[in-house]
Amino acid sequence: MIAGNVSPFRPSFGTNPPVLAGRDQVAAAIGDALDDGPGSPGRATLYTGARGVGKTVMLNEAEAQARQRGWVVISETATRGLITRLVSEGLPQAADLLEFPDFERHISGVHLPMNLGGVDIDMVPLNRPPTGLRTMVNSLTDHLAGQGTGLMITVDEIHAGVREELQALGIVIQHCIREERPVAFVAAGLPATVQDLLNDQVLTFLRRADRHHLGVVDLADVADALRMPIEAAGRTITDRALQVAAEGTGGYPFLIQLIGHWVWRVKPDAPTIDVVQAREGVAAARRRMGALVHEPALFDLSPTDRQFLAAMAEDNGPSRIGDIATRMNVGSSYASQYRLRLIGADMIQPAGRGLVAFALPYLREYLRENATSLGL
Repeated sequence: MIAGNVSPFRPSFGTNPPVLAGRDQVAAAIGDALDDGPGSPGRATLYTGARGVGKTVMLNEAEAQARQRGWVVISETATRGLITRLVSEGLPQAADLLEFPDFERHISGVHLPMNLGGVDIDMVPLNRPPTGLRTMVNSLTDHLAGQGTGLMITVDEIHAGVREELQALGIVIQHCIREERPVAFVAAGLPATVQDLLNDQVLTFLRRADRHHLGVVDLADVADALRMPIEAAGRTITDRALQVAAEGTGGYPFLIQLIGHWVWRVKPDAPTIDVVQAREGVAAARRRMGALVHEPALFDLSPTDRQFLAAMAEDNGPSRIGDIATRMNVGSSYASQYRLRLIGADMIQPAGRGLVAFALPYLREYLRENATSLGL
């Protein structure tokens, strides 16, 4: 019986899929780091990759690994006010959860950037002078160490716009690592923004962090991630339909959920998904891919970046840098600079000597179909 005809797929950004395809080793690494103890490089971990490759999902998985081991987790996003939220909400709530009696407090002042957290806290009833984020973290980790657990702080969508606050948090994390405190820091961001932060002279500990660049998933894993939820929900899918759906994803994790969802919805009452339904579902997912992924990805790029991609879209396969330069009416060295920028942004990828290809599925088609509205 089909369970209410409700799609088992979850095509929303940051939502854990029913099957985590092709990320077993990456997911296990953070658990190993927690088990290995202070000094493990995996206790500072960065996930990078293009939109929709599952960075936030991996943060969710890291948090789950920590909670399974009894760790306290504070989950944040890199927006302004990060430090204030940590000291006024995240850390106090963690202390309340632990019924940690020595942790009553109130904020007496905020002054970024570089006073080890930039927030003055009055700790009551302890007779201590006003302190900052570092002392709060030390106090909590001392308590957790006595219980054989620790503190994990995760930060999603890191970028240079909150550099000062990340520097403040980074200084505290660096001290915790040096002092072998039970702390783990896990963050995620787009490749170009993460690289910018790695060049920061204050955030040097990030250069030593475990870095996992998340790319496409093997199609065999994609097929499992499509088939298993379908069967668990009471339907079946033919081998040929499964092949069409899996190939339609291009190994792109977000498309696994999007295509799975729309393949399911073509005929939700049919006990078996056939190849016709699979093709219709892939087409429907592709139409929605533009608004959900391509449009925001292009918005972050410069006009010249977009011009480079538009020049690539004239080809039906990999593009030669020389041809792109000719279409842009620029020199090859100038075009090569933008090639490196777009590879760093995970928009394109090398495809052989002097060749590049699109990294995002269906981006070529989107550029062709929307050239006028994009001003290309």
